[in-house]
Amino acid sequence: MRADRIYAYGATAGLIGDLLLGDPRRGHPVAAFGRAAAAVEDRLWRDHRGRGALHTLICAGGAAGSAALAARALRRHPAASVALTAAATWSVVGGTSLGREARAIGGALAAGDIELARERLPHLCGRDPQALDGPGIARAVVESVAENTSDAVVGALVWGALAGVPGLVGFRAANTLDAMVGHRSPRHLRYGWASARLDDLAGWPGARLTALLAVASGGRPREAVRAWRADAAQHPSPNAGPVEAAFAGALGVRLGGTLAYGGRVEHRPVLNGQAGRAVETGDIERAVRLSRRVGVLALGVSVAARLGAGALARRISGAGQTPIARPARRPHVSRTAGRRAI
Repeated sequence: MRADRIYAYGATAGLIGDLLLGDPRRGHPVAAFGRAAAAVEDRLWRDHRGRGALHTLICAGGAAGSAALAARALRRHPAASVALTAAATWSVVGGTSLGREARAIGGALAAGDIELARERLPHLCGRDPQALDGPGIARAVVESVAENTSDAVVGALVWGALAGVPGLVGFRAANTLDAMVGHRSPRHLRYGWASARLDDLAGWPGARLTALLAVASGGRPREAVRAWRADAAQHPSPNAGPVEAAFAGALGVRLGGTLAYGGRVEHRPVLNGQAGRAVETGDIERAVRLSRRVGVLALGVSVAARLGAGALARRISGAGQTPIARPARRPHVSRTAGRRAI
């Protein structure tokens, strides 16, 4: 079976698995990777960029390399290769769990239980929940849904289409390392620099595709494009900016502004500030539905791109081959030809 079909079948099965099952409650491979990365950090940590770069190389490179070895070992077994791709996709894609957490917080807000909403918010993002009221929590949830649609779904599918199982695993490793050490805390300002930059590079194509699909499927394409063009560059993250701005325009809300992380306050630019309204609790459900549409469309785009690239490569390969000339056939001569009649 061709590699493009293996990805198409495996990625589709993996995303269906995520839609039906969500993340496993125990023994999640990403959690196991996180524990391993934390152990590496305990041994390597110094307040130095070089040590951080080595940490990134060992963890992200080791994960992608192991995935490449596994894929290579199964390359002669199509069914096993499809199963490996499906398992890797299911492991690294987290759209269903993202929606569940967001809806749980939205349900708590709708019931007026702000303390429960504050308790659950750290499961979704790193904001300081005690500094947020109900509308602030709702805004944080919508922003997290938008950003994680790119990080937890679309980006992984893009790299899976580009590099198969190693791409899926390598992208999730880079994204997980950024979440662990890529933030600007005193401990990780220099040590996490390499992980943060790797995540920026790996997330660039997925973030733009996420924004494009939010424009296409959000119901307000003009508003989404306008917010993306006007406000995305003002966001401190090169990848979260386009995604959150496009979601803000597509949902007709304002995102960004003042927020608190781990005791420090940041004043971020407002996205879609002129045309959008304040986020309400009901917008959480709308954001989750938009996220799911974007994820399904991203699967279609990535599979179509992988199949198209495979067909183009085969066409180019076939056109470049020189036909082997067959030797000219000698004319058949009857054995009786030329004999004199007796």
